[in-house]
Amino acid sequence: MNLFADALTWLGDPSHWSGRTGIAQRAAQHLGVTAGALAIAATLALPTGILVGHTRRGRSLVVAISGAARAVPTLGLLTLAALALGIGLQAPVLALVVLAVPSLLAGAYAGVESVDPVTVDAARAVGMSEFQIITRVELPLAAPVVVGGLRAATLQVVATATLAAYVSDTGLGRYLFTGLRSRDYPQMLAGALLVAALALLLEAVLARLQQLATRATTSTPRHGAPARLAASLEGHA
Repeated sequence: MNLFADALTWLGDPSHWSGRTGIAQRAAQHLGVTAGALAIAATLALPTGILVGHTRRGRSLVVAISGAARAVPTLGLLTLAALALGIGLQAPVLALVVLAVPSLLAGAYAGVESVDPVTVDAARAVGMSEFQIITRVELPLAAPVVVGGLRAATLQVVATATLAAYVSDTGLGRYLFTGLRSRDYPQMLAGALLVAALALLLEAVLARLQQLATRATTSTPRHGAPARLAASLEGHA
């Protein structure tokens, strides 16, 4: 209990919130690393997952790749990448991209694959191109599952981004490593609380986004997916 109180006292010290090593700066760095890794992972995973879900081909290969990526220990990969790339952000970003890809990939192909084939056939029957089917039919209906994959990947990455401080002076993880080295355990606990708070905040935002996507997809039987498909087909015509 004293350690927790000491951590709160450390967090309440105004001097810990300002400057280049302050909490605000560290939190911004942490979010930057998280966003950068997610952006790279999404660029790689989402188009691949959407293509697999749309064509119904290559699912076994995607599952195998995702499983292999999940099995890779992030700290081990970070260490190897740091040895190859040197000190800096390149190694942790690479490790975080590998961590994020499986959830994003699974969310994309599972969401698109779950769209009713009858709906897709109806869109194809009126002359929609494959690109139009993907963008105007499948992706809107798959949005809740795709956002769910993004939600899972974000939580994994924002929590693991503390490891960026292992090879660079970046992010909230710096408080954990500095506290461990100097045996400043209140600082360590404070850093852990900050990471947890940031993860909970992102979880709340993405959970709300997923709720909105689900509501838009399944609002009512009459005005949900079928109604949107009809409107899309009318616009195409």
